[in-house]
Amino acid sequence: MKTSQRPRFKLLPAMMCASIFAAGAVHGQALRPNQTYGLSGGKLELFTYQQSFDCIDMARDDLDHNGVPAQSDPGEFQTPICQAGTQPRMDPTGMAPDPQDFLYVLVPFFSVDSDQNPNDAMPCPAGVRPSTLCGPALGKTLIKLFGAVPEAYKAKPMVYTQCPAPGESPGTCTMHASTVDLGKVLVALGKLPAPPPNVFLPTPNHSHLITEADANQKAIWWEVIPVLITDLADFPTADGSSGITSIAKLKEAEQRGDAIQVPSNLFLFFSSRQIESMRDMP
Repeated sequence: MKTSQRPRFKLLPAMMCASIFAAGAVHGQALRPNQTYGLSGGKLELFTYQQSFDCIDMARDDLDHNGVPAQSDPGEFQTPICQAGTQPRMDPTGMAPDPQDFLYVLVPFFSVDSDQNPNDAMPCPAGVRPSTLCGPALGKTLIKLFGAVPEAYKAKPMVYTQCPAPGESPGTCTMHASTVDLGKVLVALGKLPAPPPNVFLPTPNHSHLITEADANQKAIWWEVIPVLITDLADFPTADGSSGITSIAKLKEAEQRGDAIQVPSNLFLFFSSRQIESMRDMP
């Protein structure tokens, strides 16, 4: 798991903020309720989700860290544990995942304004498990661990993200899980001692990236690979004109230490279609 680099926060010029919000105001207006945008090969994608997510809990896993494998612990998987830092050997069909079908979830793990206000953190989405860390408690924890509230967990992020879509609640996205267990990632980043506890946070604000080969793909199961983006300049703009908009640019950012890949046991089911502009929307 490539999590040795430490996230760092950088400031964003006001003019750049304005351009991001202007672009974000244009996008999203024609989306159907089960659609989001994505990126591939420097171009925009339209994703259409046909069914719910799946978080794989294999028979010998112990995702709740209670010392009992899932095969003997029915309570472990009655509420899905979508866990970053865990990578199953099979997808929801029972087959080995195909690396070509990775969905890179780009998470803005930087703070535009070095945010020190815990009240800026996103509240709990409706229906999440009671142990989810959100609201001011989440903000205080993030400030303690990372020095600021990153855009990933702000109720009103200062960068454009494809999820949540315009009008949706923070911490949500169509057919996505609403909580993610980050315990293993926090241990790998040196923020918590081992063994890892379950640390459930709302699904972060994020954007999507797939390979060019999958730019136009029928509905399949995609394995979610979260990517912590630690430099504002690498985060894609709404129109895809800059930032990480291709696998090549993702690899460049990783080589600089500005993007950190993390495995997960989360899968999403959707089709992809490349679009040139809003005029190509259905």
